Amino acid sequence: MEKEMIKSIRLHYNMTQRDFAKAINCSYSLIALVELGKRRVTTNLETKVKQKFGLTDQQISYINFLVEEIGKGMTPFI
Repeated sequence: MEKEMIKSIRLHYNMTQRDFAKAINCSYSLIALVELGKRRVTTNLETKVKQKFGLTDQQISYINFLVEEIGKGMTPFI
């Protein structure tokens, strides 16, 4: 899981960084630093996000694909 995915999931649920951090039981500063690319997404953080939002590995792969396509400047075909 990459920083862009954390931000995409957070924005999908219309949450601030503070709300997102509280929801997954971690510090606000961790989320802010991850989104800035100054901290990496740990296995623990990824697990917390998956559990809180009920995401499967297949859903994570699809979100990752969409984030990459948008990053390339392509409009997703949903």
